[in-house]
Amino acid sequence: MKKITRDFLRKQEACEDGYKWWCKNCEGLSNIEQIKKLAQHRFDWANWLIVRILNHKQRLQYAVFAAEQVIDIYEKKYPNDNRPRKAIEAAKKCIKRNSKYNIDAAYNAAAAVAAVYAAYADADYDACYASYYACAAAYTAYDAAYYADDAAYTAAYDAAACAVNVDNKYEKDIINYGIKLIEVKE
Repeated sequence: MKKITRDFLRKQEACEDGYKWWCKNCEGLSNIEQIKKLAQHRFDWANWLIVRILNHKQRLQYAVFAAEQVIDIYEKKYPNDNRPRKAIEAAKKCIKRNSKYNIDAAYNAAAAVAAVYAAYADADYDACYASYYACAAAYTAYDAAYYADDAAYTAAYDAAACAVNVDNKYEKDIINYGIKLIEVKE
């Protein structure tokens, strides 16, 4: 388990405001206590830190969880379009077996959902963004395998941002799920 320290935060290139706030309020606390304290202050900082502690599989689980929190927004508006749900399912397959086939399928599902997002962008803000988060979850499977892990952060952050328009509880649920993943790892 990665221990959150000043050095760790510098290596992860934490923003200066977040770093200073952490030094003043979180240093010396356990990882879980730090994240809980950050979450009370700034969801985006807590989310950023969670993603940097999790391993690849956990990042994908985190992104999928976040997307699943808001997918119903899209499905209520467009009940006959299952592409966002398929993108989430493709990402889930990568959790079970991170093969090249599953990764490529997740990428293709994400690309299909990106088209959904573009098509509905002007029609319904919340529904189109819910589809975008399903896309982000599927793309996390591809992105984390080939590039960086920022897609997991983006999926969780953006899903919560979308959900804030509907219900503030999503931020708390997403952070709590991230904490649960960390606790399993510790």
